[in-house]
Amino acid sequence: MKYLIVGLGNIGDEYANTRHNIGFIVADALAQEGSAVFKTERYGDIARLKYKSRILVVLKPSTFMNLSGKAIKYWLTKENIPVDNLLVITDDLALPTGVLRLRAKGGDGGHNGLINIIQELQSSKFARLRMGIGNEFAKGYQVDYVLGKWTKEEENIMIPKVMTAVEIVKSFVSIGAARTMNVFNTQEGKKKPEED
Repeated sequence: MKYLIVGLGNIGDEYANTRHNIGFIVADALAQEGSAVFKTERYGDIARLKYKSRILVVLKPSTFMNLSGKAIKYWLTKENIPVDNLLVITDDLALPTGVLRLRAKGGDGGHNGLINIIQELQSSKFARLRMGIGNEFAKGYQVDYVLGKWTKEEENIMIPKVMTAVEIVKSFVSIGAARTMNVFNTQEGKKKPEED
């Protein structure tokens, strides 16, 4: 069984450790836990690891956020991975900082990366792990906020949540989206997925 795990973000040192790059940060943590190393390949950096006999192809697209779908479509095809086995990890302004929410499908929520992925795949029926980054910004400053660096307070919240996100990925590939949502979304103090 093979899975494509995609952390969304923007390449370049100027984007490292910004709120918008939380997907890259989780992808790095997942690869590190699996003793895998990223190698630059077409449309992104790729790491391959095994977990409970599953093969995880971990992708950090190099296409920039708003063209993420091109990279994902390419690697789904190249690795012959069904969309059901795709998990996209992304930041989310609509969730408070540190809140994690797994969804088996859904809309784009105004997120440029998700907009492009849905367009490229012609489907919104793929799993996504949304990581809350809050929305503590003045009107008109959304771009500055999402591309801004974490505050020390935010880092203290997010660092342990990155490891929780890694556990969610491992659960997703082991027992599927529905059961993982029941475990982790409830733990986050949110409504169960069937109530969402």
